[in-house]
Amino acid sequence: MIKEFLLKQAVKRGTKNLPKEQAEMLTAAVEKNPELFSKIAKEIEELKKQGKPEMYAALDVMKKYQKELQAAMSS
Repeated sequence: MIKEFLLKQAVKRGTKNLPKEQAEMLTAAVEKNPELFSKIAKEIEELKKQGKPEMYAALDVMKKYQKELQAAMSS
């Protein structure tokens, strides 16, 4: 319960510069499948610790989970 609240707050902060519709879509996707987004965040952090720039780490991990992300965002 607390974990879900913290996740929602993190999504809110991360989407504050996005248009409202996109922010709502991303928030819904995270609420629907929080485990996926938690796993993605952990893998990005691991790559950053290995010295990879954050943008490249995020791109690599997003490519890895592309199908799951598309499924989460489409419904």
